[in-house]
Amino acid sequence: MERIRLGMVGGGSGAFIGEVHRVASRIDGHFDLVAGALSSTPEKARQSATALGLDPSRSYGSYDEMAEAEAAREDGIEAVSIVTPNHVHFPAAKAFLDRGIHVICDKPLTSTFEDAEAMEKAVASSSALFVLTHNYTGYPMVRQAREMLAEGRIGTIRIVQVEYPQDWLTDAVETEGSKQAEWRTDPARSGAGGAIGDIGTHAYNLASFVTGLTGAELAADLHSFGAGRQLDDNAHVMLRYEGGARGMLWCSQVAPGNENGLRLRVLGDKGGIEWAQETPNEMWFTPHGEATRRITRMGAGATDGANAVSRIPPGHPEGYFEAFANIYTEAAHAIRAVQDGEARDAVMGRLPGIAAGLEGMAFIRACVTSAKSNSVWVKI
Repeated sequence: MERIRLGMVGGGSGAFIGEVHRVASRIDGHFDLVAGALSSTPEKARQSATALGLDPSRSYGSYDEMAEAEAAREDGIEAVSIVTPNHVHFPAAKAFLDRGIHVICDKPLTSTFEDAEAMEKAVASSSALFVLTHNYTGYPMVRQAREMLAEGRIGTIRIVQVEYPQDWLTDAVETEGSKQAEWRTDPARSGAGGAIGDIGTHAYNLASFVTGLTGAELAADLHSFGAGRQLDDNAHVMLRYEGGARGMLWCSQVAPGNENGLRLRVLGDKGGIEWAQETPNEMWFTPHGEATRRITRMGAGATDGANAVSRIPPGHPEGYFEAFANIYTEAAHAIRAVQDGEARDAVMGRLPGIAAGLEGMAFIRACVTSAKSNSVWVKI
């Protein structure tokens, strides 16, 4: 089938996540990047567009200019990736949603809960799809865990433990020229949450995606160890889920020796599972009273859902880019289905969308509220 014409807002030279989105969009051949507003300044945007080989006439100085021009073209973009700092997510996404252009947006949803609610309205009033790139849900073993838990393989869920430690903010790199650190530690661009918004939302979303549980309330201890740092760089959160399960979430960006240590454990009355993002092609499953079993991607015991998002034989590692690509590929299938006349709500499947984004923003808000009141329990 013809590739989907893709635009990008943000993600210019030196932007890590922009290149990740571009690679992910290309892996399965469903998208062509044809236009962009790649930087906040027109000159930097042009330089980035040239480096990517884009037509100079389709390099724009702003997302508003890009949305208006591309919507008017017969060969205009059909979808856009929003890979900017958080405070730009809402106005940029709305500019395209209002013109019926599908949006694939990086997380968290926005920088404020007010913008999140406005985004919900923009999505509801648009004919276009909205996809949020919680990319860790794209790993085959994460899909495997979700299926196994839905089948009752570990029984009634009792305990959920999820952690996401990193160490890249151990030093004050935001004062040393790191663009990624500068905006992530700035409340005006990042929002009220630091680590809790940047990686805590990933951890919370992963736990919810795998277990199917809904968070009811939490008690959070947010702290900044970086001298003068305005946003949290470490968080400990206790969770109570609807139905009675209990959870613990730890995220940190000041944990030396931890590079990208996202890890999930779920324990029930009949067994437990454990998965780690740094060894993503395997999962550990322990039926109560039996030996622990190692399940591998496409190996013995792998489910149809896990195999469906795998590309190469077992023993050949797949990782971060491929998991991200699964989100893009599923988004492409959803976009084509909508273009063929199917209803938006019927095509999203396992894709995270506006509901997942609102859950993440509610999680951030509850964590910040709890921490400001000496870690009292707060409804999510």
